[in-house]
Parts: sequence; C-alpha cells; structure tokens
Amino acid sequence: MAASDSLPINSDFQVAWWCRNPHLQTLWPYFMRPRPRPDYRRERLELRDGDFLDLDWHEIQPVGPLTIIMHGLAGCSRSHYVRGLVTELARHGIRSVVMHHRGCSGQLNRLDRSYHAGETGDIATLVKTIKRREPATPLAIVGYSLGGNMLLKWLAGKSEPPVSAAVAVSVPFLLEPGVARMERGWSRLYQWRLVGLLRRSTAEKFSGRPGPISRQELKALRTFRSFDDRVTGPLHGFRNAAEYYQRCSSRSFLSRITTPVLILHALDDPMMTAEVVPTAGELSHTIRFELSARGGHVGFVSGRWPWRARYWLDRRIRAYLGPFLNQPD
Repeated sequence: MAASDSLPINSDFQVAWWCRNPHLQTLWPYFMRPRPRPDYRRERLELRDGDFLDLDWHEIQPVGPLTIIMHGLAGCSRSHYVRGLVTELARHGIRSVVMHHRGCSGQLNRLDRSYHAGETGDIATLVKTIKRREPATPLAIVGYSLGGNMLLKWLAGKSEPPVSAAVAVSVPFLLEPGVARMERGWSRLYQWRLVGLLRRSTAEKFSGRPGPISRQELKALRTFRSFDDRVTGPLHGFRNAAEYYQRCSSRSFLSRITTPVLILHALDDPMMTAEVVPTAGELSHTIRFELSARGGHVGFVSGRWPWRARYWLDRRIRAYLGPFLNQPD
C-alpha cells in the first residue's frame, strides 16, 4: 500500500482514558452498558424459497423515516449495539426495523442454509417489501460487522442508490486475515465464544435430519476456518472456506457503491488486522470513511468516567443519517 493512498486517522472519536485497551473497548458495552428495552413488534416475512425472515419493528409513530438494522454474527434485536441505536434513533423521530438473519431470531429457520458474509438476497427482499408498502418513506440501512460486510456487498451490486444512505461499522473487509487474527492471542476468546454458538445452533437445526457433517465432527470444530470449511461453505454453495472468503470479502466491491455511505472503523479492532482497511483508491466517491486509532470492535466507548460512559457510535450514526432522512438536528 502506498503511503499516499493510505486512509488517514480522521474520526472525531475520543477514546475514554480508562478504556483504551481494544479488548476493553469491545467488551465494556457488552458487559457494562445499561440496556434499554425497546418495545418491538415482531413480523414474520415469508420468503419465496420457503424460508422466512423475522423482523422486529420499533415504531414510535405509524409513518415517518425508517432505518433497517443488520446485526453482526450471532446477534439479534437484543444485542447491546442494536438496542442502543434503536433508542437513539427513536429520540430523534426515526423508526427502526431489525432484520434478523436466518436462524438468529430465537427460531430456527426452515432450510438447511442460514446466512453468511456475502448473503445479499434477504436484504434485497426486505428493501423491496418496504418500498412497496411505503414508497414515499425515506429509508436508510445500518450494518454491523458481518452485517456491514453483507450491506456493502449488496450496495455494490446496485447501479442506482437503493436507499437514501447507509452506515457500516467494524466491517471485516477481508475475511481471511480476520479469521487468521481470531486464531491468535486473546482474540481466540471471541472465536471460542462465537464458534461455540454456531456449533450449537447447527446441532439443534440438524438434530432431526441429515446435516453437512456428523455431530461428532461438528463438536471437533474449534475455529472459524474449520467451521466455514465444513459447514458454512458446503451449505451455501462454496467449495471450501478459502473460496467463501475470497468471493464474499467486501473490500473489492467498494469502488462500485453509488449510495452515500459512512464507514466507521478502528485500527485496533481485535477481530481483524490493519491490513484489511481499504486504501483511498478503493473507495467510491460516495463513501465517507472515518478511521479511528482506537475503538475496538463495535466499541467506541468515550466519556470522562466509567460510571458516565458514553457510546459514541449511536450519536455518530444518527447524526450522519439525520439529513438523509429529513431529520436534521
């Protein structure tokens, strides 16, 4: 990467002095953040392939600007970052709908397949459905982590902006280096936790029908690479993990995006390395990339004292989307 093409540290995020470690930035919101309880309305959207999407709507009024939220791997509408954003948007008159990836709503999906980093069909279906129901509604999308990768890849396939604006947070732009990072040091704890959740949901889904591998083989999978090689890849039409990572990494698609997009990323993200960050030359002219030196993975905790922690992501996302949704400060 040429130095002149490197992205600068240009975010106004100010890391909390008591929360500078990338792992603490990542884990503090998960364990310590007070979690609001949005009053969701559940809708099941039936799909043409016989499966379904579960949607959780937060409707502060029957009509008005709307933001779709795409959670990360093994997330849901109860995830701390989702609840925080839903609440922040509601304060400013913006409705939200959380799109659960298949199998993430608390109900196993019907088909053998589930979701993966390059899945774009489901968000396309949801956007088409909303536009048919509410053609005049200003619409934006926010994607976190794996959901952000899916979002960017989908946007890149649209010659005309399909929504008013979008935000992508802590995106694994190159999947293979991210997977390799999760196999080292303390980051193995995240891998242990997430792969364990994936094994459990896979075992439950295939408890009464043939699966891609035996239960004994499934129990032996301990890394993302092994799980993707034996489960994610075969279930979604990839030969192996390597092909999955190569075809679904969003970095190579960024230059094609025509929608206004804000990307928020921290160089110290413990779930990937600095090498995944795209160069300035790889970004389309509609992308605003705000890079922070610190912030962890979907963390970005600021504030003078631990008991007065502030969660910068929510405010930054809302401030960016507001003008596009006709809801400026």
